[in-house]
Amino acid sequence: MLGLQRLLAVSGRLSPRKAGAVAPASAASSHGAFFVRALQILAQPGPVRLQKLSAPDSGIIELRLERPEAKNAIGKEMLQGLRSAIEEVEADATANVVLVASSVPKVFCAGADLKERRLMDHTEVRDFVNSLRSTFSSIEALSVPTIAVVEGAAFGGGLELALSCDVRICGKDAKFSLPETGLAIIPGAGGTQRLPRIIGRARAKELIFTGRRFDAVEAVTMGVVNHCVPAGEAYQKALELAREINQKGPVAIKMAKKAINQGAEVDMASALTVEEECYEQVLHTQDRLEGLAAFVEKRKPVYTGK
Repeated sequence: MLGLQRLLAVSGRLSPRKAGAVAPASAASSHGAFFVRALQILAQPGPVRLQKLSAPDSGIIELRLERPEAKNAIGKEMLQGLRSAIEEVEADATANVVLVASSVPKVFCAGADLKERRLMDHTEVRDFVNSLRSTFSSIEALSVPTIAVVEGAAFGGGLELALSCDVRICGKDAKFSLPETGLAIIPGAGGTQRLPRIIGRARAKELIFTGRRFDAVEAVTMGVVNHCVPAGEAYQKALELAREINQKGPVAIKMAKKAINQGAEVDMASALTVEEECYEQVLHTQDRLEGLAAFVEKRKPVYTGK
């Protein structure tokens, strides 16, 4: 489980022991009790959970939304959980691709927690929305690819979360909307900016002005999602795609993402300069030499991210 070693180390319980040394019974009991407590702390239910997949899928990380009582509505606790998860992924040198999914049946994310928001004053609302926008921008800025796995509802902030990911895959029962104008507000966590960049300005305006819901078929037709599969199969499709990505050179994948994202925001000449700079980063890697050697030797390359 992510974070266990760090928790033990910080507490001082993960200190090195000389070979052959036997801990006193009282110390062993104390350490054992702490270990159990550490597991309990890390296993406590929370609205966001990170999980590393094991071999042969090492390098793939799941970020799961787990707030069934509120249909994964994003409140302060979930927002903090998302921020912590993003920081942990970015700090993990072994992470190659992230799946953003829901553990709640028939819902990806219902958007912001409006019941909680009713209790906020204007300043608190502003701070919360600004933090939510910043968090989704951090997801978008992750150096590794992210894949949103959408089954069921992705409304408001839920759709904005999916839009901040690099790739989106949905089940046929998925439903989407940015309904904020019906509440006399606007999408405030990137929806007004990312949606038009993905599907075009005119279509984005229609969806945001009307706030209407649209289904999975329309979503894939407009380009909101990359793939639409039978209901219940979005995760498997996402995992297949993640496995494909995971087999490629990790540094190359990061540089490809950087080149695309940064290049899309500038003119062509500047974008080509970005591409040149990113190519320079892969030119001197061990993985590049391994890729060439594997091609010549007709074998599968073994990349290390170096």
